[in-house]
Amino acid sequence: MHEVNVSLVYAIAEKQWIHEARVARGTSAEELIEASGFIDTIETLRNQQLGDLILGVFSQKVAHDYLLQEGDRLEIYRPLTADPKEVRRQLALMGKTMGQK
Repeated sequence: MHEVNVSLVYAIAEKQWIHEARVARGTSAEELIEASGFIDTIETLRNQQLGDLILGVFSQKVAHDYLLQEGDRLEIYRPLTADPKEVRRQLALMGKTMGQK
């Protein structure tokens, strides 16, 4: 059986978690999350349903059944705390744009 090296990452403002793993080719994103123990050990994920998590690989959204490939960095995204459209609207009212200080 062929294996691939992958990473799972999750971050909050104060801390980040990285789980490096060597898994069988054909392992899904969801299977990696289950094997990592993140749901049980990271407080901000404990109340989340696995199926509700938003996932990505190198900033590209993927489904839970995405099959991991060599070198993939699977990311668990936090829910947005502010609506991006509302943030842009508020910045425009102040004469600013996103990415500008």
